[in-house]
Amino acid sequence: MKKIIILCSVLLISALGYSQKTIYQSDSFETLSSNHKTVAIIPFEARLELKNKELTDEQLEKLQEKEGYEVQNALETYFLKMHQRKDYRIEFQDIQNTNALLSKANIDLMNLDIYTTQDLCEILKVDAIISGDLTLNALISEGVSTDFDFMSFISGTSDYGRIAIKLSDGATGKLLWKYEKVITRKSGKNTYDIIEAMMRKSTRKFPYDK
Repeated sequence: MKKIIILCSVLLISALGYSQKTIYQSDSFETLSSNHKTVAIIPFEARLELKNKELTDEQLEKLQEKEGYEVQNALETYFLKMHQRKDYRIEFQDIQNTNALLSKANIDLMNLDIYTTQDLCEILKVDAIISGDLTLNALISEGVSTDFDFMSFISGTSDYGRIAIKLSDGATGKLLWKYEKVITRKSGKNTYDIIEAMMRKSTRKFPYDK
C-alpha cells in the first residue's frame, strides 16, 4: 500500500511539474526578428499577495517595485552569462541605460502599462522588449525555503506564485515569445536561482540563439 501511495505521489508531482510551465513562440518570429539588433529588458510588473503582513499601500508598492527590478536584474545576469556561451545574434541594452531612459521619459512601474511596445521601443531606441509580470505570495528577492513539504503540496500551498516572461517586437508590437511558469519550492531559493533555473530548463531554446 505504501509503495502505491509513493508511486502515485511521484506521478502526481511529475504531472504537475510538466503542466506548470507554458512556452509559446510565434510562427512569425524569424520574419519579424530578422533585423533585430538590440533588445531591452524592462522592469517587471509585480503583484504581491502576502499573508500575515500588515503593510501600508506605500510599503506594498515599494516591495512590488523591488521584486520587479530584481527580476529585471536577474534576467540581465542570466542572458549576459549565456551570451558568453551561446553567442546570441542580438545585444542586450544595459538595464542601467534602460532604466535611465525610462526615468527621463517619466515612465515608472506605476504608469508603464499605458505605453505600447512600440512607444517603449522608440523611447529606448531598441528593436524588441523583454517584459513580464509576476504574482507572488512570498518575497523571493529575500530568499524562500526550498525544502519539500508534502502537506503543503497536498493542500496546494507549496507554490510561491507565477511568472510570465514576454518578448515583443518593437515595430509591430506583436508577441514573439512567452514563457510562463509556476514558482514552486523546487524553483530556487531566490530571484536569481529561480530565473536561471526556469530559463535553463526551458524545453525550447531562447529564440535568438544562433
